[in-house]
Amino acid sequence: MIDFRLDDEYEALRKTVHDFAQNEVAPVIGGFYEREEFPYDLVARMGRMGLFGLPFPEEYGGMGGDYFALCLALEELARVDSSVAITLEAGVSLGAMPIYRFGTAEQKERWLPALCAGEALGAFGLTEPGGGSDAGATRTTAKLVDGGGHWVINGSKSFITNSGTDITRLVTVTAVTGTKPDGGKEISTIIVPSGTPGFTVAPKYSKVGWNASDTHELSFDDCRVPEENLLGSRGRGYAQFLSILDEGRVAIAALSVGLAQGCVDECLRYVDEREAFGRRIGEYQAIQFKVADMETRAHTARLAYYAAAAKMLRGEPFKKEAAIAKLVSSNAAMDNARDATQIFGGYGFMNEFPVGRFYRDAKILEIGEGTSEVQRMLIARELGLRS
Repeated sequence: MIDFRLDDEYEALRKTVHDFAQNEVAPVIGGFYEREEFPYDLVARMGRMGLFGLPFPEEYGGMGGDYFALCLALEELARVDSSVAITLEAGVSLGAMPIYRFGTAEQKERWLPALCAGEALGAFGLTEPGGGSDAGATRTTAKLVDGGGHWVINGSKSFITNSGTDITRLVTVTAVTGTKPDGGKEISTIIVPSGTPGFTVAPKYSKVGWNASDTHELSFDDCRVPEENLLGSRGRGYAQFLSILDEGRVAIAALSVGLAQGCVDECLRYVDEREAFGRRIGEYQAIQFKVADMETRAHTARLAYYAAAAKMLRGEPFKKEAAIAKLVSSNAAMDNARDATQIFGGYGFMNEFPVGRFYRDAKILEIGEGTSEVQRMLIARELGLRS
């Protein structure tokens, strides 16, 4: 029997996050967005709710849940605001998850409790200037010195979320640590604590959207960290982060669904109030059809990420399903944001209305954590097609 209904535990979580988003995030987030200010108080409250610890075991201060629980929380947050949602998504799936998946017992004990509590944030240093989607073109280097006692890191990373807040405690970076027998790059991942000499966080970017989230370029100039800060096996860094990105794509799909559904929510309220030519605009078939298409996109995209999450939780290969979910959901978010802005007319172009924020936030969903073109490439490969 196929049943897409959420069980009681998932539904209780969804409702709790929904109420938090509607009652606590929605009334204030517009101000943070226009001031381009990080919402520390909201993040702290999300930490106290246990959202940053959702998929982690209780022994590390987590909630003992799973990745689908995180996705449900992301969807509900993004129905109101994507900056808050991406702060949670990056903090969990990119900041804490690599340590949980690949860290030593000592690394987990040192870092995870504060990350799970939302008292600290971790960041994921993969993308480099000029690298873009070609993550294998890593130029940042890390060399062992002092007889193997320390790594010395040199290079830079770009577009790194949660990397420069007052509560950021670490960035995990990919770096070339040697040469493979076949002549290729040996890429490893290394934990760099915030404040380490030689680690510089550039001023925040001026962004089109996600204006209440934190994004910076990072540079490493003879940045020295202990050898034991290696995360996982030496030379496995690229493979480790590819697996992290597969999971992250399901999370970004959930966030995208939230934005798409938020556009529907806002339009339903607006078309019931706005009048034109003597009638509420929701009575016009042209508007009804547009809203119906928006709901169809959100519904279809939700099923896609549910399917990907189900395979992930069963321990089955889910790379193709994650790519499909990310592609379909980000397209739905972009299309719904465009249609919502059109329905709102001139008001949709004003930042005081949520759909204006949604429109500015939607485009990055077709780029971050793998562009739409990369998703199509992955799907084709999983179908057995090779170039």
